[in-house]
Amino acid sequence: MFKGKEYIYEVYKEKNFSKAAQNLYISQPALSAAIKKIEKRLGSSIFDRSSNPVQLTEAGIEYIKSIEKIMDIENRFENYLSNLNQLKTGRLSIGASNVFASFILPAIITKFTNKYPAIKVNLVEANSAHLEDQLFSGALDFVIDNYPLNEAIYEKHLFCRECLILAVPQKFSSNSLAQEYQLSIDDIHQGMHLKPETNSVPLSLFAHDPFIFLRIGNDTRTRSDKIFQENGITPKIILELDQLATAYNVACYGMAITIISDTLAQKASNDSNMVYYKINSTHTFRNVFFYNKQNKYITKVMEEFIKTAQKIDNEQ
Repeated sequence: MFKGKEYIYEVYKEKNFSKAAQNLYISQPALSAAIKKIEKRLGSSIFDRSSNPVQLTEAGIEYIKSIEKIMDIENRFENYLSNLNQLKTGRLSIGASNVFASFILPAIITKFTNKYPAIKVNLVEANSAHLEDQLFSGALDFVIDNYPLNEAIYEKHLFCRECLILAVPQKFSSNSLAQEYQLSIDDIHQGMHLKPETNSVPLSLFAHDPFIFLRIGNDTRTRSDKIFQENGITPKIILELDQLATAYNVACYGMAITIISDTLAQKASNDSNMVYYKINSTHTFRNVFFYNKQNKYITKVMEEFIKTAQKIDNEQ
């Protein structure tokens, strides 16, 4: 009944027969004929071809649910064999937002693949909502994120703890009122913002300046809103973006102030045009975890990757 399921699943993913055929390295007519043969065997259509993009029929939805269960069983057995082969074969799919994909994971993946060159690592960059969908469906083995996921569904592995700081373009005149609180990028590298003796800047000094915030739903945005609410300030938000790294890059051009993580500040290229400040709030601290689905079989590959990641963080 499920013979040829890879054809069905590829069209389901791409929502397009032509793209699916390219991915499968067959012609579109051949793919269409194969799927029609499957539908005839089932006695029901799987795809509604009248819509654009192609959509599943009611029977198609149930078919996909069934083959995803089969694929999960196949993946579990393949992972079991990978363990028996002592990591001589296998694969790992990791999801991350822009900051982690650009500045954190490259070092971890490089060290891991140097040790296990036969393991194929796939990195998916997307926003938190999309990454969670992919993790839940089983398309990803891990997601690294500072956004808290439901612990009833996902298992978490602590990677690091990070702190939010204020990043202000050097040209802003408000910096002159906050000289005693200023931190350089070298100070951030040395962790000066984490020391109790370092004074936090009064946010009221920047109350009339423009700000760049992330969009609602992002963890940094939620924390930023709470920080300003605590201080009784309504920030002048002139731009909302999806990615923390993008917000920081725009701020570096002098457009506005933004709140970033020290993880980003420490990993991004040094920018002498910015001044940094410690923020006094419990909302500035958060943990970064690697998440995996609770009922997913933890392979030897996954175990070794987490060990590699945690070892690198301890060395820093």
